Amino acid sequence: MLTTRAEELVGDLANLDRDDLEKMVRSLLTNGVALSFYGKRTALEIYRRVRPRVTRREPKLHVGEPEHQACNLLVEGENLQAMVTLYKYRGEVDLILTDPPYNTGQSFRYNDKWDEDPNDPDLGTIVAKEDGSRHTKWIKALMPRLQMMKAMLKPSGVIAICIDDNELFHLGMMMDEVFGEENRIAIINWQKTTPKNARHVSTATDYVLVYAKDKSLSTTKLLARSAKADSRFGNRDGDEIGEWKQGDVTGKRSPKSHKSSTYAIQSPFTGELHWPLETRHWAFEKATIRKWLSDWGASYEERDIGDGKPKALVLKGAPTPRDPDFSVDNPVLVKAKRSALARLEAGNWPKLYFGVKGDAQPMLKVHAAHVKLGAVPTTFWVEEADPDRLTAIGAVSWAASESGRNREGIEELDRMVGKGHGFETVKPMSLFKKILQLWCPPGGLVLDPYAGSGTTGHAVLALNQEADSDRRFILIEQGAPENGDKYARTLTWRRLHNAVTGERPDGGTAEPLGGGFEYRLLTKTIDAKTVLSMQRDELIDIVLTSHWESQRRSAPNLSVFSDEGYQFLIGTDDAGEGYFLIWDNGGPVGSLDLETYRTVASEAKRAGIPTPYHVYARYETYQSPNVRFWKIPDRILAHLGLNENDEFNSPEEAR
Repeated sequence: MLTTRAEELVGDLANLDRDDLEKMVRSLLTNGVALSFYGKRTALEIYRRVRPRVTRREPKLHVGEPEHQACNLLVEGENLQAMVTLYKYRGEVDLILTDPPYNTGQSFRYNDKWDEDPNDPDLGTIVAKEDGSRHTKWIKALMPRLQMMKAMLKPSGVIAICIDDNELFHLGMMMDEVFGEENRIAIINWQKTTPKNARHVSTATDYVLVYAKDKSLSTTKLLARSAKADSRFGNRDGDEIGEWKQGDVTGKRSPKSHKSSTYAIQSPFTGELHWPLETRHWAFEKATIRKWLSDWGASYEERDIGDGKPKALVLKGAPTPRDPDFSVDNPVLVKAKRSALARLEAGNWPKLYFGVKGDAQPMLKVHAAHVKLGAVPTTFWVEEADPDRLTAIGAVSWAASESGRNREGIEELDRMVGKGHGFETVKPMSLFKKILQLWCPPGGLVLDPYAGSGTTGHAVLALNQEADSDRRFILIEQGAPENGDKYARTLTWRRLHNAVTGERPDGGTAEPLGGGFEYRLLTKTIDAKTVLSMQRDELIDIVLTSHWESQRRSAPNLSVFSDEGYQFLIGTDDAGEGYFLIWDNGGPVGSLDLETYRTVASEAKRAGIPTPYHVYARYETYQSPNVRFWKIPDRILAHLGLNENDEFNSPEEAR
């Protein structure tokens, strides 16, 4: 007989879907490190229980021309409820770029009621630095929001989230759990301020954690090339391809590889032999290098020169410095030098060259026309870094010259809205623009659930103007004056308005960035229609998968219909049998009655689907030999936070 606690545990497990159950089992079996905190299971379930709200358009706060308003959105409201409400954007976001509270005892609010009712509209109270449970509260608040953010991303989407060392490790563990350690792209370290005197170590940097929803599908773009990088190119030899710069003809060699690419090369100018350094190898095919050498006017051959390495590329018929009879006066060497000097004088040198006088190590001409149109982010961004050399993106440090400082962010906000705004946690525009360039395509959609002063939206507008792109944004920010949170209608709106129009404080003006946005208020009223349609989409995945696995142990190949003209029809299986989900009939939740049966039969006839019909519903009040009825389990409804007594499922609300 089960104990009371055991019964509770079994009940908890019964409310988990397959993905969550698999995640739990993996966490129990793993030998790695797992994040554990009080109330974790509740935090993992909260986002599923949040219901969409009715949004109200605020035309007086719209900015820009109507066609531009339709591109961007500023939502006033609690961000978890707002993301759930923005259901049509789920799976459509290219980049989430956001700056959540750092839990420093200044601005982070926590509502304990969220544990039981995440639909409670109250913001809660400020969590002080002295609060012994402040880290747990912060994690419990962030966890469901991270889960919702993941749901908003495209399969190829990326999230870049700002943090300081106060919650860095907790956020990292949450990101590993929600997105998967294998999907971590970068831990970016950027200089936020000039180092100051400190008792131990001066804190001068903040961090950006970058994760992909699926790293195999995501891409990292290039950064814009700097004028300094472009200045390295020239055309001193009249190269017919165009401007070029000096490059390295070798690559890094591992101890067990590239042994065949460590041979000697004989100079056509001096007859000297050149090998790659001990840790390097020739980075091109031997046949390619041989052709480049021959382009200097002499024939080359492969020969064993007794150096214990693969056969060298040497002048055909010429001695090498390893031969006892070597002399620069050798006729073959003299002829080769004469031809090479003539080509040097004529210009348009071969791809492989030996310096501007012919007396240097082998070098590679890197043509601007063949270089990627941008700079690759490296492990440290400094002026001396070669923007064309690819390096792995791991823990990335961004110098202040590349990403700006917090002070610059505050000054940018001062210029946009005037001083006295009191917002001291502004990120610099250059930092956000850089992230947008890397992980949001020119026509992509950006979401910022913690919009704050609106830096993300401002950066999008600025990049659109600079690069003639059409990125779009959705910003979410609180706007509850009764709690002292007025950012949405004042600070956030004002900054974006002034960026679009060019207006500045005290009557000043600047060049307008153009664009626009629509302003929406998240009300306290639950959007019954959205709830029912949203949950229906989820039920298609959850209910059917649950039934298939329990009944047949393997799912049939279901072809899902995308035609929204069908009210109940989902799709067909391999046998052509139709699957129906009764969920939006306006009566008791999912009731199969005579009326809905007639609709099922009508849709089946229109789609050319024979009997039997597989119908999933909550209740069955009408029976037919043509129907195989499958009851939606109570645990599924509980998992989604639904039951027939909810106010949004009443006939009145549904209509």
